[in-house]
Amino acid sequence: MNMNFNFNNPTNLYFGTGMLNELGTLPMPGKKAMVLISNGKSTKANGYLDRTLEQLQKAGVETALFDKIMENPVKEVIMEGAAFARGTNCDFIVALGGGAVIDSSAAIAAMATNEGDLWDYVFGGTGKGKPLGKKGLPIVAIATTSGTGSEMNGFGVISNLETKEKIGFGNPGLTPVLAIVDPGLMTTVPAKYTAYQGFDALFHNTEVMMSKGVNILSEAIALSAIENIAKYLPRAVKDGKDIEAREHVAYGSTMAGVTMQLTSTTAQHSMEHSMSAYHHNLPHGAGLIMISKAFAEFFIERHACDGQFIKMTRAMGLENAAKPEDFITALMKLQEECGVSGLKMSSFGFAPDEAMTLAKGARFMQGGLFAANPCEMTDEDCAGIFKKSYR
Repeated sequence: MNMNFNFNNPTNLYFGTGMLNELGTLPMPGKKAMVLISNGKSTKANGYLDRTLEQLQKAGVETALFDKIMENPVKEVIMEGAAFARGTNCDFIVALGGGAVIDSSAAIAAMATNEGDLWDYVFGGTGKGKPLGKKGLPIVAIATTSGTGSEMNGFGVISNLETKEKIGFGNPGLTPVLAIVDPGLMTTVPAKYTAYQGFDALFHNTEVMMSKGVNILSEAIALSAIENIAKYLPRAVKDGKDIEAREHVAYGSTMAGVTMQLTSTTAQHSMEHSMSAYHHNLPHGAGLIMISKAFAEFFIERHACDGQFIKMTRAMGLENAAKPEDFITALMKLQEECGVSGLKMSSFGFAPDEAMTLAKGARFMQGGLFAANPCEMTDEDCAGIFKKSYR
């Protein structure tokens, strides 16, 4: 077991049902907030926006609303948001939403204070990889979904439609200074998206476990998160108002934000980002689900991390697991219980002959995650996983 790790997280995390009601009593990092939400209706319709604005008013904060973030956020909207923040003289951001909104907040926070284009500062693909010259705006993150764990780190994934790229962007300095994770805000997420987001959180943790960089702390947290998600996600999917289930899944998601700081995820995420870069309508969690079985089987067949698969399987409820293949049994059972075992790549417009394009895209856009894999994976191997996953 690797005993070495570096952990530095400046986020003041308030976790638990009802925590949004504490926001107005907490010290804010500025006087005027750019309130960032999605372009959908749910945040407003469910009253979460009004409640947040009321709490910010209690804290003595002025606000300006920006409501244009979509499911897979794009560079143009990031730049528009940054110009909005500057034009309205906002000195911090309140990101109220799911992973897309909180991911976007990091990019907008950076571009509100730095010159040029977002892609000037992106590492990977066609990004120019320049370091940020100035500190970004402070961020307060209020999570309304359980999926990305973005409230605990300063990174997000942004799409460039012109170049067909979807690449991670960020900097530790963009980590939210304050995070509210209130599972009460998650009870209105539809069942399908509860499943997609829950599996995203699960795979953050399973990938950390598979990663060759896993250490004593990231493993302990990841196993705890896996156990909670596997046990409670089917309940949350079945009954969105089941607050106990929502709390446990939210815990697993937020802890993934911590494990990913301690240990990188693997190429499974690179591969999905390539999928949704080429097929922008694909929900991230759905893409991960569709390739998850073949991805795990690749390492199981090579005995790359047998012990890790057994530990994960036991955490998922198969306490007598004795071989890595048992992980596939547990994974497929969970997908069936959550109603996502029948997802097909063809339903989202994929064709079998795209496999190598997707594989090369994964390495071009986020090749660094391949280095975390427990054994080598060539472009041909990667394409083989896509082909095996295709239905």
